[in-house]
Amino acid sequence: MTLPDALRRLVHSRALDRCEYCLLTVSDAGLPHEIDHVISRKHGGTSASENLAFACCLCNRYEGSDIASLHPATGEFVRLYDPRKDRWEDHFRISGPVVEPLTAIGATTAQLMRLNVTDRVVERKLLQSLNRYPKV
Repeated sequence: MTLPDALRRLVHSRALDRCEYCLLTVSDAGLPHEIDHVISRKHGGTSASENLAFACCLCNRYEGSDIASLHPATGEFVRLYDPRKDRWEDHFRISGPVVEPLTAIGATTAQLMRLNVTDRVVERKLLQSLNRYPKV
């Protein structure tokens, strides 16, 4: 399904040019950012703006159609971070080049989306040295 250009522009501008999950800007990404269905259509999600997020290619691919996963430490089934309902800073914080989870939702999302695999941490460290990614 193709989204109308006006809706794409709204989602992009609302995100302030950043992935709503890892905070990577469009200009620093190797591939274009994408429109993500927070609740996938497979699970009954719609293409309304309230269910759309701006995501880098990696975050969108790792999330896929998942809406929850197992917590890395407890094995508890936990829903994923939802940029339309949750505040990023309630679930994550920047700690050096690491996106540090603060909640079960944050930990589960960080693991599923591989927010802190080596390549992504190294990329953020480089971007921080260039003042192109948020610092602590």
